[in-house]
Amino acid sequence: MTRPITAGVDGTQESLAALGWAAREAVRRDRPLRVVHAWRFQPQEALEAGIEGDADSQAEWVHSAMAEAVTTVTERHPGLEVTTDVVEGPVADTLVAAAEDAELLVLGSRGHGPIVGFLLGSVGQQVIAAATRPVVLVRAGDQPSGEAAGREVVVGQQGDPEDSADALRFAFETAAARGATVRVVRAWTLPPVFAYSPGSLKLLDEAGGLEPYEKKALAAAVRPWRERFPGVPVEEHVEMGSAGQVLLSVAGTAQLMVVGRRAHRTAVGARIGSVAHGVLHHADCPVAVVPHAAKAQ
Repeated sequence: MTRPITAGVDGTQESLAALGWAAREAVRRDRPLRVVHAWRFQPQEALEAGIEGDADSQAEWVHSAMAEAVTTVTERHPGLEVTTDVVEGPVADTLVAAAEDAELLVLGSRGHGPIVGFLLGSVGQQVIAAATRPVVLVRAGDQPSGEAAGREVVVGQQGDPEDSADALRFAFETAAARGATVRVVRAWTLPPVFAYSPGSLKLLDEAGGLEPYEKKALAAAVRPWRERFPGVPVEEHVEMGSAGQVLLSVAGTAQLMVVGRRAHRTAVGARIGSVAHGVLHHADCPVAVVPHAAKAQ
C-alpha cells in the first residue's frame, strides 16, 4: 500500500501553509496527497468566523473552503494525485485516525510562547501524543524558499542507537528526497556524582572523558544511517547543554527539525516530552515529531 502524505486543514492560514508543505513533500516523495478537514458544528465559533446560520450553512462553508484550498494545490502541482475528505466528528480522533494510514500527517501551528493556539492546545497535543506516524507542524509564514539548498535537516539523537532510530530514519529519508545535509545533534550534561557507577566510570575512562564518550555514542548511532544513505551529507554535532536548547541553537540553518517523541500519560491526559514541546513552541521552521514506534513501510 502506498501511504499518502496527509494534510489536516481548517481554513486558517496556518493550515493552508501546512497544505502547501504537504503537497511539495508528496511531489518529492512521489506519494499521493490526502487532504482532511475535520470539523464539528460550533455555533459561537461559526459566528466569530463570520459564518451565520445552522450546521448546514457551516458544512457548506467547510466544503467550499476545502475546494478552494485544493484548487490552489492542483494548479501548482498539476500531476499530483489528490483526494479529499470532509469529516464531521471529534477533531482530534479524526486526525489521529487519518495519521494511521498516512506516511506522515501535516498540520498548522500557531505562534510562539507558552500559548500557541489550537495546534498546541488540547486537541493538537492529543494528536501529537496519540499518532503512531510522524506529525509535521508548519507555521503560517512557511515558504518554499525555506527549503533551499544549504539549509539542513536537523535531528536530535539521545540515549542508545535504538532510542532515536525512528527519528534518524525519518530525517535521512527526508534529506535524501530533498538533497539536503543531515545535522545530527546530541546534547549532554554533567550527571550528578551519585549517578556514576564503577561500570560507567570505566566506560568514560576508556573513551577519554565525557565529551569524547558522547561523540563516540553519536557516531555509533549514526553509522547505520550513513551506510544506508551514502549520498546524504552528515554533520555530527555534540554540545553540552539541555537537548532543547542545543537543538534550538542550530535551528537558524534548518529547513526542518526532527525530534523523537515519547508520550507520557498523566491524570489529565497525554503529554509530549519536554524536548519536543520546547522545539514546537520556539522553532521557526517546520518541526517533525516522530513517535518511537513509527516504522518505515
